[in-house]
Amino acid sequence: MSTDRHPQISIVIPLFNEEESLPFLHERLVALMDAFHIALEVVLVDDGSTDHTAETITQLALTDSRFQAVLLSRNFGHQLALSAGLGAALGTEAVFILDGDLQDPPELLPDFYKKLQEGYEVVYAVRENRKESRFKKMLYYWFYRILKQISHIEIPVDSGDFSLLHRKVVDVLLKMPEESRFIRGMRSWIGFKQIALHYERDERQAGVSKYSFKMLFKLAYNGFFNFSEFPVKALTSLGFLSVGISLVYLATVLVKKFFYGGVPEGFTALLFAIILFSGVQLISLGIIGEYVLRIFFQVKNRPLYIVDKHIRKGKQVQEARPSVKA
Repeated sequence: MSTDRHPQISIVIPLFNEEESLPFLHERLVALMDAFHIALEVVLVDDGSTDHTAETITQLALTDSRFQAVLLSRNFGHQLALSAGLGAALGTEAVFILDGDLQDPPELLPDFYKKLQEGYEVVYAVRENRKESRFKKMLYYWFYRILKQISHIEIPVDSGDFSLLHRKVVDVLLKMPEESRFIRGMRSWIGFKQIALHYERDERQAGVSKYSFKMLFKLAYNGFFNFSEFPVKALTSLGFLSVGISLVYLATVLVKKFFYGGVPEGFTALLFAIILFSGVQLISLGIIGEYVLRIFFQVKNRPLYIVDKHIRKGKQVQEARPSVKA
């Protein structure tokens, strides 16, 4: 199937080992594109999958010109794969972001688009209910609420990457060279006219989640350290607290020495003080190290991702759009 119409909206979907979900995803996307009244394209980004995801999306892009296939040279992570999709998207009006597991229903695009036509430039989805384990729900719940309290910008609670972004918002995102990307935070930082769209998140269509707890914690770290001054400022408070504890202990020792005739033997207290202040120092070094590490990777100025193959309009592109530079 082919189309000569330039797409008004690009649907960007990062994928990692999603061969089981792809038939369902393809079926629902084709139904959406056939029914929607404006020209759409789908940008499928393979983030170094080890199954047949890359081969499947390559075949889709070769047989249906409404699909693009962007194959990264290795696994760069969800946020960078998403950035690669944004860089390849040709949509002149907007870009629609969703995940390939179909927990974010593509059929909601018309509802998002209505908000865009009302003048909003960022329409982000807010999850009202998650069909996941109780433990994961609890982690997500507290992460968003803690981030909201400590962030220096307003990041909507329970809002992921599922969103519709005006073309000018996408262009601004592509100019932001952050190496440790937290796109939902970057989206909030950009500003413009934003609105929430509430929805109930579906269960995964097939397979199992590829987002491990390690990856979730890495994403949480990017949120905390990229959009909050709290960690480093908390060190100052921790330092003052430690000094305060030391002064109280010193005053207690002096009172006992001069008024009660003797200094406590204090081995236990001394051990406690050593452990306490050693722990404070290690925590402080760890927090400072997080910021230094981010600076270290940023100043390398490497590409954020490398495109191995890019298929667009039914044929392989010799040179894909340049990756965002760090």
